[in-house]
Amino acid sequence: MPEPESSRNTAEVCESWQQLVQAVIGIVIVIGAAAMFHYYSPAVAQQTRPDQLQKQVTQLTQEVEQIQREQATPALVLSHYRNSIGYISGIYDVGFAREPARIRARVSGTGFLVGQGLLATNRHVAEPWFGDTEAEALIGRGAQPTIESLEVFFPGSPLPLSLAPGAVSSADDLAVLRIEDKDAVSGAAVLPLAKNKPPVGEPVTVIGYPMGVAGMVAKSPAGIYRRLAYRHGDLNAASELAALSLIRPSTTCGHLGDIVGGKLIYDAPTAHGGSGGPVFNSDGEVIGVNSAYIDGFSGGTLGISIDALRPLIEAAKATH
Repeated sequence: MPEPESSRNTAEVCESWQQLVQAVIGIVIVIGAAAMFHYYSPAVAQQTRPDQLQKQVTQLTQEVEQIQREQATPALVLSHYRNSIGYISGIYDVGFAREPARIRARVSGTGFLVGQGLLATNRHVAEPWFGDTEAEALIGRGAQPTIESLEVFFPGSPLPLSLAPGAVSSADDLAVLRIEDKDAVSGAAVLPLAKNKPPVGEPVTVIGYPMGVAGMVAKSPAGIYRRLAYRHGDLNAASELAALSLIRPSTTCGHLGDIVGGKLIYDAPTAHGGSGGPVFNSDGEVIGVNSAYIDGFSGGTLGISIDALRPLIEAAKATH
């Protein structure tokens, strides 16, 4: 049965009226919201904008200070600790009793003060046959390794200081040597060891003697360079450099790329002779001991965390 016309018209009017009412209510809500926003927004803006600005200024100031500190770190650590980072030189041999030595070679490395008369370095500097496959094969057949001489030259000192065994790690390429005349370095600063684990990406500074005597001769004045350029294998060359106040460490910078266990990986360049040097963080604290590098890859310099060095320092102190 068809719906009456009046009923249909009434329904359409009611529906239209409801839509109109809803539209009016919606417009009122929008206008009210806009009015409230207009009324309150200046006060809110006035309250929050200065705080936000202050936060941004503080953050930018901290970032600038951090950059300035990072840029200044290499110069600061070199200035403060130069005379506490020495060049290690010596001779060792490996041979059988009553026979000429099968191996006789030089020792060249870096060490730094970690206590009164205590010098941290690599095990392969303190015991140069460590990691040498030829030497270890001979030792495996009964040959004896012997340190003929082991000395450290500090910047500013005309004479070397003799070194004696201290403590050697059985697990890591680390060692602590004893300076026999510890009073000779009583006024030198002991390098601070970092207490916290360094974050990946942090800037690092490495100080040492890469290329040993050859590296120091290359930096010498022209006249001395001409005289010593072809004598970098001569044991007396280091003594001559010391007498001329030319024992001078080199500084390289980079970033900590990764930490794997107790191994640090960074891109600060190094070379033979730089083994045993300190690796500093941006706060001027030692986070590791420079140990090795991957030949042909500038980003592959390796160090050992100072966490593994602390027990050796305590062991060396106990026997010092």
